[in-house]
Amino acid sequence: MKLTPIGFLVFAALAHTSVTAAPPNIVFIFSDDHAYQAISAYGDARKLLDTPNIDRIAKQGLRFDRCLVPNSICGPSRATVLTGTYNHINGFYNNSGNVRFDGAQTTFPKLLQKAGYQTAMVGKWHLGSDPTGFDFWQILVGQGIYYNPPMLRQGARVQTEGYVSDIITDASLDWLKQRDRSKPFLLMAQHKAPHREWEPALRHLDADRDRVYAEPPTLFDDYAGRGPAERDQDMTIEKTMNNRDTKLVAPAQLNPEQRKLWDAYYEPRNAKFRAANLTGKDLVRWKYQRYMHDYLATVRSVDESVGRILDYLEKEGLAENTIVVYASDQGFFLGEHGWFDKRWIFEESIRTPFLVRWPGVTKPGTTSRDLVSNLDFAATFLEAAGQPVPAEMQGRSLVATLGGRPPADWRKAFYYQYYEYPTPHRVRPHYGVVTDRYKLVRFYGVGDDYTELFDLQTDPHELRSVSGRPEYAATEAELTAELARLRRELKAPEQVPASWFGAPRGGSDGENGAPAAGRKQQK
Repeated sequence: MKLTPIGFLVFAALAHTSVTAAPPNIVFIFSDDHAYQAISAYGDARKLLDTPNIDRIAKQGLRFDRCLVPNSICGPSRATVLTGTYNHINGFYNNSGNVRFDGAQTTFPKLLQKAGYQTAMVGKWHLGSDPTGFDFWQILVGQGIYYNPPMLRQGARVQTEGYVSDIITDASLDWLKQRDRSKPFLLMAQHKAPHREWEPALRHLDADRDRVYAEPPTLFDDYAGRGPAERDQDMTIEKTMNNRDTKLVAPAQLNPEQRKLWDAYYEPRNAKFRAANLTGKDLVRWKYQRYMHDYLATVRSVDESVGRILDYLEKEGLAENTIVVYASDQGFFLGEHGWFDKRWIFEESIRTPFLVRWPGVTKPGTTSRDLVSNLDFAATFLEAAGQPVPAEMQGRSLVATLGGRPPADWRKAFYYQYYEYPTPHRVRPHYGVVTDRYKLVRFYGVGDDYTELFDLQTDPHELRSVSGRPEYAATEAELTAELARLRRELKAPEQVPASWFGAPRGGSDGENGAPAAGRKQQK
């Protein structure tokens, strides 16, 4: 097995293995829109729920606290994971119907497959084209649905029955059981949950016993102290959430038995809501509580899935030589700023959970605040497998960091760029630079361009821009220069073509599974 110098250091010095040891297996568990606030290992003040199985990875490995994404939406994030490049390089810059992932380009699964790994992709793909670089794949059709989802297995359409998280887990475990045991493997198990419309497994409908969840302090943010972008968006709990989101309308895909259980839970509560005739802040508060009930219930199914996979690895004696990663495609707003969804450079959106267990390498129960990214995943998996990292990959391997030896020259600033506008949520295109303390953001392409600067030390909720203030002049000048340097280094486009802003895929809202047309707002 060919090892790079860092790979040799980790295997020989930390894991006490020889260069002839078997390459590690890799299990990459990826969820959709899973906020770090909804993982108990991250210690959110609201203590929204316990995730004991995801927490197992943190307790037995390394928890990253500043894992950032280059573009906080679904498809672009997945393209970055596969390629280790920004979206202006890999070509998947938004979720619109005119964008398809180019499966001919270099991806880490292809390189691992070439190096002798068995590779499998199960679950949500959402990249328009068929997967490449996998010996086996079974993916959701398009965005996927929660109940009885149709899937594509090696290109053939199959109809599955049950709840989507369970189906993805079953298929992942089936592949593990049937794999060629003489080879190392890569399994990418990718969940739909907890994506909108946050439709729970029926067994979890009453799991929280109608708990009243603590509200975030910015639930009723008035967006003062910032520019027009924050005020012009269309992603508020108050105005944007619709009857399907809040379960006043049942999903069409439920079979009669499932619909009976659904109605038994929701209909009495919906009748009580309708009778109350809530308005104003009382209505927002009701929506927030319903949102938390449903969103967190879908997270429970993902946590159960993680537990089943971890248990299988341990039962089969695979855990000691398997890297297990848990991450999401980006973060998500759970009522902060009155929002759901993602897209922004702001913390709840740009920051994704990222947990890694690598026995013999990661020290159990450790944490890192280094600025890492899903941009780094591809290089890390290749390095861990003893394979060279292609020069075109823009991320860096985290293998040394996983072994407790972060490089002295690790990045101190991170570049972000978002394109998709105006649908589905009117979040204006913007790019910026993020450091451990500051964010400098440039809004572009819609009306007048303008800049915002946030100081996370004095303003952790990102409620007021300090751009233009004399006391921040030196900081703003330094960050402006750093932003320009990163744009040059990363080959960011000087002018963004209008087509990159995109349009909804297939008549949907781009991120939501149901058509946007004809969806009534709650009164």
